[in-house]
Amino acid sequence: MTLVDLSSNLLLAAFFAYLIGTLLFGGAVRGNKQGEYTSENRWGKVAITVTVLGFLANLGFFFTRWMASGHIPLSNMFEFTAAFGMMLVGGFILIYFLYRTAALGMIVLPVALLIIAYASMFPRDISPLIPALQSYWLPIHVSTVVIAEGILAISAGAGLIYLLKNIDMKKKSKQRLWLEVLMYTLFLVLGFVAVSSYFNLTGYEAEFNYVNKEGAEDSVVYEMPALFGMNESVAVTQGVLEPFVEVPAIINGAKLTTVVWSLLIGTLLYWFVRLIARRRIAEMVQPLVRNTNSQLMDEVGYRSVIIGFPVFSLGALIFAMIWAQEAWGRFWGWDPKEVWALITWLFYAAYLHLRLGKGWQGEKSAWLAVIGFAIIMFNLVAVNLIIAGLHSYA
Repeated sequence: MTLVDLSSNLLLAAFFAYLIGTLLFGGAVRGNKQGEYTSENRWGKVAITVTVLGFLANLGFFFTRWMASGHIPLSNMFEFTAAFGMMLVGGFILIYFLYRTAALGMIVLPVALLIIAYASMFPRDISPLIPALQSYWLPIHVSTVVIAEGILAISAGAGLIYLLKNIDMKKKSKQRLWLEVLMYTLFLVLGFVAVSSYFNLTGYEAEFNYVNKEGAEDSVVYEMPALFGMNESVAVTQGVLEPFVEVPAIINGAKLTTVVWSLLIGTLLYWFVRLIARRRIAEMVQPLVRNTNSQLMDEVGYRSVIIGFPVFSLGALIFAMIWAQEAWGRFWGWDPKEVWALITWLFYAAYLHLRLGKGWQGEKSAWLAVIGFAIIMFNLVAVNLIIAGLHSYA
């Protein structure tokens, strides 16, 4: 068995361990009757043991891939996203041993599963680093960012639990509507995994020639039927679906096609579950968090931001600007990734200001934590997949 094979097997083992851990944490929460925590603690010990074993397998994936490639595995979408899921679980394990809350595992682990499944849809080939990434700043900058985002994501998990417990699902309100929108977005990620898996299994490929931003002819391969065509695109593969809409050169039509397919399939999955259950997704989940401690969830969310924000400041701004100066001769260039890193930083700075200066605790703080994670995911998905920029190589 090669190191690459071992690495893939370890990631798969981690995935299944997290899946089992999710079920065990769910069982622990369901066993918590009327606030009595004996059953929760018993099942929680089993659940956290399985989760730690999965995390160790995840670390094994990371280091064996590092050994196989010769560089830190954070150089493309598959590696970064897989590391993001790993850091999310690592952050949760730390929080669990501090606060012993099983409900957080029931929320965080499924999100980590979706993130790892999302990562697995990208090409896994190991290739030499392109010149732009051949720098000691790669492990410094990217690893700091992925650790920070994993910690910040914990605050969103705690915030979601707070909202699920405290929002009245029987009364019509904006809060109930937006909470259901949040549930819907999770189905969109599931839609991406489903549609990517299907077309990967069927071996679908369609090549198109197009004119890039520099005015030169280039080619692109679609891994699912084209909905959006690249600038002046012409089909090379015969008998494939022609794009319905042509997009400007700044937009990657192939990646936009992937996003729209994910939206379509995710929406269908969401409404299928709604029709079967005959109630909102948030209503289905709410009974599982009924006995959680709201004040504890508020504290966990706040402390996660307190830890994650300075780490993000170092990685996404300071280290990034130093590397940008070294690589491109300028600290700042309004690249899409740079802009969204700044937006993320400003948002969490505003969170801390509103929390400490204006007393925004409880529900307001929980909503801010969830919105912050949405910004992180928009940066990871939409900015990376749709908008072309200097970071498009990743």
